[in-house]
Amino acid sequence: MNNTKLYNYMKGRFIGKFATKTLLFTITLLFTIILLNHSTTGVNIVPQSLRPDIKVRNIINTLSVSPSVRIVKDPRNNTLYYLKQNGEIYRVDLDSSTKTLVYNSSNHNLSETQGMAIGPNGTIYLVGNADVVNNQTKAIIVKGVINSSTRKRIWSILAQSADYPKSKTAYDHRFNGIVVSLDGKFIYVNSGSRTDHGEVQSVNGLYPNTREVGLTACILRLPSNSNNLFLANNRATLKTSGYIFAEGTRNTFDMAFAPNGDLFGTENGPDRDMSEELNWLRLGGNYGFPWRIGGTDNPQQFPNYNPTTDQLLSPQFNAIKKGYYRNDPTFPIRPTENLIEPIPNLGPDADNYRDPVDGKIKDASVLGQSISTFTTHRSPLGLVFDTQGVMSREFSRDGFMLSWTPGDPTGETLTGPFKDASQDLLHLKLTKVGNTNYKLNATRLVIGFSNPIDAEIIDNKIYVLEYGGNQGIWEVSMPTK
Repeated sequence: MNNTKLYNYMKGRFIGKFATKTLLFTITLLFTIILLNHSTTGVNIVPQSLRPDIKVRNIINTLSVSPSVRIVKDPRNNTLYYLKQNGEIYRVDLDSSTKTLVYNSSNHNLSETQGMAIGPNGTIYLVGNADVVNNQTKAIIVKGVINSSTRKRIWSILAQSADYPKSKTAYDHRFNGIVVSLDGKFIYVNSGSRTDHGEVQSVNGLYPNTREVGLTACILRLPSNSNNLFLANNRATLKTSGYIFAEGTRNTFDMAFAPNGDLFGTENGPDRDMSEELNWLRLGGNYGFPWRIGGTDNPQQFPNYNPTTDQLLSPQFNAIKKGYYRNDPTFPIRPTENLIEPIPNLGPDADNYRDPVDGKIKDASVLGQSISTFTTHRSPLGLVFDTQGVMSREFSRDGFMLSWTPGDPTGETLTGPFKDASQDLLHLKLTKVGNTNYKLNATRLVIGFSNPIDAEIIDNKIYVLEYGGNQGIWEVSMPTK
């Protein structure tokens, strides 16, 4: 999987804030220039903490012929594991900084994997995809249950989807993110969209007038004790079976439970300059895709849409080059039920946007505004929470998140976040707003990762896995109480 493809998978204080942003801007500029020269070339750049009380060290490098895609812990004993795209699973010894291959495709029969989670009883869940005939794909979710007698894992298929059509574009996100419920009874699995923004993708006429299908752009909830469940490519059937947890999600590549049990998910946005989202995921919720993206309307749903006057279309991006943004009279009618909005970000960081009126890049919090939720094209993922409350009061029980895409710290020369270098670790201070939503403040803590793709948290330490460079695992030590 190349970087472009994976990108599309994913793809306060007034005076004090200005002073802080000026300092961070200078630091970010230096390290981003270096990263632009070395990212994903096998050369690892040392990440830099922006605070003296946060320490960063390399645990191990995981570079091999297959990219590293997930890092998880066994909640029974805090043993750390990472997953390769080819299905290899390695155990990490944090004391000796060594790795051991423990499972591969010969054990679980998946050769292309994008998701991994471990339940409270130690069961490993893997999410895989397989290409089939006629430019179709299918999802396969397996579990490795520990045999009580032999202590070895017995692998079996938990669920398998029907074959469904790919779009043969960079927007075939397929099945990827997975999380286990706190009681271990359910797994939540993301199925990404097959389109950039709900446009027709007919695969040169093979699937006429096809946009999203029953199995795409949704989050499924499946009983963890299931065996050989069949997931039909029909939204009504999936709902009747109780498998649809949420819909209207473009590509929720990562999900995590907060200490209070609320489920959150990061959302990768389209090629148009629309904000990337963090959502509070709830049963039966519709999160707007493809009608609402990043807290704003998708203009292609309107009959008078003219892409030539759209200030949010950059010619650098594939969907614009291909003409996927067009006047579209047959665009589906917007649902009548209320669509759930993303969590607003009040800054100070990761909150740049392009003004749809004048096309200029602006900093929302500097202007006393918020965006929903992050600077466009950041590809947010690697979401974790201090569920144990072991960190210092400033961070206790808060969220932390990575951003995958390199960006331009000074302008908009790259197909990534503008005036925002990304590839960082953010602190997310979430505040609940009644029972309707949350708001958050995002602050950068560590910069200079090489395409960080996933994170795990053990006590006060956040472990960051890189997709680029030497695919390092970095330990970020947070201050404690």
